[in-house]
Amino acid sequence: MENESGVRKIGEVAGDTEARLRAEIEDLKRKVAAQDRLLQHGGRDPIVPPPPSRRSLWLLGLVFAVLVVAAFFKGYIPHRRNEATLVAEAESAAKEAPKVTVVGVIRSSSTDTLVLPGSIQPVTEAPILARASGYIQHRYADIGDRVKGGQLLAEIEAPELDQQVRQAQAAVEQAASSLEQAKANLQQGKATEKLARVTADRWSKLVSRGVVSKQDNDTYQSQYAAAQANVQALGKAVAAGQSNVLASQANLSRLTELQGYKSVRAPFAGVITVRNVDVGALVSEASTLLFRIAQTDRLRTYVNVPQSDAASVRVGQAARLAISGLGKRQFTGTVTRTANALDPASRTLLVEVQVPNFDGTLLPGMYTQVDLTTPRRDAPLLIPGDTLVVRANGPQVAVVDGNGTVHFQRIQLGRDFGDKIEVLSGIEAGQQVVVNPGDTVQEGAKVNPVPLREKKNPA
Repeated sequence: MENESGVRKIGEVAGDTEARLRAEIEDLKRKVAAQDRLLQHGGRDPIVPPPPSRRSLWLLGLVFAVLVVAAFFKGYIPHRRNEATLVAEAESAAKEAPKVTVVGVIRSSSTDTLVLPGSIQPVTEAPILARASGYIQHRYADIGDRVKGGQLLAEIEAPELDQQVRQAQAAVEQAASSLEQAKANLQQGKATEKLARVTADRWSKLVSRGVVSKQDNDTYQSQYAAAQANVQALGKAVAAGQSNVLASQANLSRLTELQGYKSVRAPFAGVITVRNVDVGALVSEASTLLFRIAQTDRLRTYVNVPQSDAASVRVGQAARLAISGLGKRQFTGTVTRTANALDPASRTLLVEVQVPNFDGTLLPGMYTQVDLTTPRRDAPLLIPGDTLVVRANGPQVAVVDGNGTVHFQRIQLGRDFGDKIEVLSGIEAGQQVVVNPGDTVQEGAKVNPVPLREKKNPA
């Protein structure tokens, strides 16, 4: 304030002096002009103006000095004042902590949203093959037909099979005749054996009395033993005959059952999805696909659940299916079974979801999105993606404590949603983390945290 008042006084003095000098100069100019007029009208020599007096020179020097001093005070002092202000502001800014934008760590949603792609398949689907070789005699079904279980689909003409059945019947009858003959031989052998036993007993008693020779007794004893062996052989022949009869009957039953397959029937109720033959086509046993039938009143979808979500999928859990092209309509299904083991190649769990389809809206082969949203008991933490700092020792975040001090915490990451990232461990809910940490954010640095919601968007 004193400097400013001094400058003001000096400026006033310099102004007064400058005014007086200007007045004297004007006076001199008037005198010179008068001399010029006299010379022009009288022819006299021009009057040389007297040189400036010492007083005038002193005044001019004083005015110059005053002007220099005034310029000094008007330029240098404000410059120094501005420099001092800037230095003070710089020192204040250096002492003040830098502002950083922070955001609070929150819990993710209490429900785990899991949407996976799948392909709709029938719960039951079976190919219908020919079990009898021959020609298609009649066809009663085509693709798209809904059939009932046991309904006749086609008939096959198999003359060779019919001949084999008749041959098998003859073989059964022949085996039965052979068995009867073996049984008759067995009865004859038993009678012979009985007679030989009686004769051997008689000769054994006569030998003990000394009536007959031992040689004759030995002969009858040998005949009795031979008769016994013959009965045993005949008994085995009867058993073999019985086995032949059973084998022939089994062969006849097999051929008879094959003969029954000349009538092709639906194994269950469903829709014919494939028809490969027509009347007159030659079909071979167990190699020609006649039809394919699918049960469509209930459909299933297989999805591969990632390892991170495998524990949240349970049998009996509800699922929703969305089909492209059917608008916003959703179909409710149920998780019916899981593989209970991860595929080592993809680290995924195979899950089957069944959905009712009584109105036939869904078709096998459709692409679907399966929503397996489930509640989570321990929801992971969630941070913005631009708070993550990736360094050589792993992912980290800059946490600001209650005193405004920065600490870098190493974290374990979960799923990455792009703008948000799940954190499994390393930080706690409610902590403040720095958004886009720059060079000023260092370990142990003091900062002024500003919540993200207070940040104004530029106009």
